[in-house]
Amino acid sequence: MAPVPAVVLLSGGLDSATTLAVARAGGFDCHALSFRYGQRHALELASAVAVATHLDAASHRIIDIDLRAFGGSALTADLPVPKDRDDAARAHGIPITYVPARNTIFLAYALGCAEVLGAADIFIGVNAVDYSGYPDCRPEFVAAFERVANLATRAAVEGRSTTIHAPLLAMGKAEIIARGLELGVDFGMTLSCYDPANDGAACGRCDACHLRLEGFRRLGRADPARYQPA
Repeated sequence: MAPVPAVVLLSGGLDSATTLAVARAGGFDCHALSFRYGQRHALELASAVAVATHLDAASHRIIDIDLRAFGGSALTADLPVPKDRDDAARAHGIPITYVPARNTIFLAYALGCAEVLGAADIFIGVNAVDYSGYPDCRPEFVAAFERVANLATRAAVEGRSTTIHAPLLAMGKAEIIARGLELGVDFGMTLSCYDPANDGAACGRCDACHLRLEGFRRLGRADPARYQPA
């Protein structure tokens, strides 16, 4: 039987690495898709390359787009990345690290790639920790985009429906890390930080770092990522 192709969105962070491992464990022939979109933490793409290689992705494309043309986010404009926010602050409102329409854009590219590959499955690593703050990480968004995918493509018109998989959606960081470890993910290769140093060391203070570190703490494990000195 020929392998079943799937497109997997791969940022190089903890969640997307685990998502790639989940898709691979499900028997899919995984075609990873990453984006150089003007993000201040573009060093994550080196991690994406390492993870794609480590987890035997069938292919890995890095697409160049320019979301700095719009800005509106601390990740794509000259705005400070929030640091040292407590749980209450992170739970309130939409953070400035939200990139307008990012997941909509990424999934649209993934949909185009999937049509060309003949793939009916797309994987994205959104999860419960993120969707409390990011509107494009909510389950309602994933379901809505799947409906769009099955209206807007030649594949759908000709009878091949597309499924958007979000296998981490109901999981917190500790659960995601545990699942990744079960599947052989080397988290030392991943970069989650929004504001890393030039050498790739994570800041340890942004929201992404806090969530990641707390996940490892809950598991009683050390995070293998490199961090800047406190």
